[in-house]
Amino acid sequence: MYTLHRQTTVRTSLDTAWDFIRNPANLNRITPEDMAFEIMTDLPQEMYDGMLVEYRVKIPLMGRRPWLSELKYIVPQRSFVDEQKIGPYKLWYHYHLIEAVEGGVRFTDHICYEVPFGCIGRAVHGFFIRKTLDRIFDYREMKLRQLLQADS
Repeated sequence: MYTLHRQTTVRTSLDTAWDFIRNPANLNRITPEDMAFEIMTDLPQEMYDGMLVEYRVKIPLMGRRPWLSELKYIVPQRSFVDEQKIGPYKLWYHYHLIEAVEGGVRFTDHICYEVPFGCIGRAVHGFFIRKTLDRIFDYREMKLRQLLQADS
């Protein structure tokens, strides 16, 4: 099992941050374009416990793959979990936390994940998967700042 932990502080209000995060369609706005990310589910304006979201994502050498996530353990203006039910990982459990801090709002992502295909998957993780995840979360940090950061 692997973990990924990221924190980003954005100069914005908790209300603004939650309004953005609670709308599941905004995931599309913070995902790199080269992933060919496409939400397949008709989405409401606000997530709710037990909500299933289906999307497709491009994975090198594997093409476009389905991914089904369940959104759960939602604590308004605080946290939620998205857990992969169907997708490219053997396990994907992503805890999202937002909290007001001095200077704005801190977004915390803590992900526990397992890759498929045993030792082959572990080898691919070392030279490709982890680098791809780091690139995705670097992009998300940049986009959150661009979309939410209040002017000084």
